[in-house]
Amino acid sequence: MRVAIVRFPGSLDHDSAARAVEGMGAEAVEAWHADDELPAGTDAVLLPGGFSYGDHLRCGAIASRAPVMEAVRRHAEEGGPVVGICNGFQVLCEAGLLPGALRRNATLSFVCRQMDLEVCDDGTPWTGGREPGETISIPVKNNEGAWVGDPASARVVLRYRDDLLGSTDRVAGITNEAGNVMGLMPHPEEACDPLLGSTDGRLVLGGLLR
Repeated sequence: MRVAIVRFPGSLDHDSAARAVEGMGAEAVEAWHADDELPAGTDAVLLPGGFSYGDHLRCGAIASRAPVMEAVRRHAEEGGPVVGICNGFQVLCEAGLLPGALRRNATLSFVCRQMDLEVCDDGTPWTGGREPGETISIPVKNNEGAWVGDPASARVVLRYRDDLLGSTDRVAGITNEAGNVMGLMPHPEEACDPLLGSTDGRLVLGGLLR
C-alpha cells in the first residue's frame, strides 16, 4: 500500500504522518504541491497538518487551488481513500471535497490537548469497526478548528465529547457521502504509539490502508 503525503509550503506534520503510516506497514511517498500528478502507484492520499502557504487569506484557501489538488480530486472521484488532518481538513473543505468550513476556536486561542471523541457512524472505514457511542482518544492542536456547516450535508463520523472548540453539533470529523474522503481536526498520526498515551489514531489511519 502506497500512501502519498501531500506537502505544501508551510506543512509541518508530514514527517509524523509518514512515520505513522509506515508504522502500520504502508509505504509513505511525498507529493509536492506544485505537481500535476500524484506519485505513481498511489493507493491513498494524506493531507497533513500545518500552516499551508502561511494560512494567508483563510486556512487552506490557497492550498485548495494548488496543482496537486486536481490530482487529489481525481483520486477521490475514482473512489480512492483521502484523509485530511487539521490543515488538511481545512484544505479539503476549501476545495469543496468536504462540506463546511473551519473557523477560529470558540476559546479564541490555540488549543493543544487530548480529546475524547465519540464514534457516530460505523459505516465508514475510518473508525476501525467501533460501534456508535464508543469513545476514542486523539489529541488536537489548532487555532481554527471549529467546523461550521450543516451536519445533514455530511456524514458525521466523530464528535467531541466536550464542546471546547465550538464546532457545529460538536463535529470533529466528517466524510463525503461515499465515505472515502475523511477530514478531521484531531491528529491521528500523534496517537499511534503507546508512548504518546493512545493508539486510537490507528483506527482512523487504518481507513487509508483498506
